[in-house]
This record gives sequence, structure tokens and C-alpha cells, in this order.
Amino acid sequence: MQVYDTANRLAQEIKESEEYKAYKKLKDEIHNDNTKKQKVEEFEKLRYEVQLMAYTGEERNEEKAKKLEEMYATLVADHDIKEYFDLEVKFNIMIADVNKIIAESIKDVL
Repeated sequence: MQVYDTANRLAQEIKESEEYKAYKKLKDEIHNDNTKKQKVEEFEKLRYEVQLMAYTGEERNEEKAKKLEEMYATLVADHDIKEYFDLEVKFNIMIADVNKIIAESIKDVL
């Protein structure tokens, strides 16, 4: 049970981290502004489509890629949305680092 206790402590520490708090606060603010929320959701949907196409080996859709770049440029012109994206990256890096540490410790059985 000690592993589960440690995992629960880690989960709590993540929720108490500055990365989590700042990201969550701004994410909530963005999602409470219907216009910004809609723009971000449209961007994330298109980004997912483009990433999925690349992952599945589909030919790159230049039209979608160009639209994605244009949407990103428009979105980051808004200070709050740019900060939201920056905080999202920072939080995801922290989570990826934690996952890497765990994976490294058990790589001999994977």
C-alpha cells in the first residue's frame, strides 16, 4: 500500500504546484469567457486533427496546416490565451518529467 500512498501524495503535490495552480486558474478564466473558450476549442480540435493525420501517416494537408498556423498566430495575439498556452506547455513538461522519472526507475522490467 505504500506505493499508493506515495502516488496519492504525488498527486496532491502536483495539485499544489505553481505550474498546476497557474495553469488551472487561467484555464478556468479562459473557459468562463465564451468567445475565448470557443476559439481555443476550435484551435485544439484542428490541432488534434493535424496531429492525428501525422500519426496515422496520412499525407500532410497543407490547407489545414496553414489554417492551424493562422489560428495560432491570431490566438497568441491575445495575452491571456498566449499565457494559457505557455502555462499548458510548462505543466505538460512537468508531467512528462514525472512520467520519465517513473519510467526510468522501472525500465528493467518493461
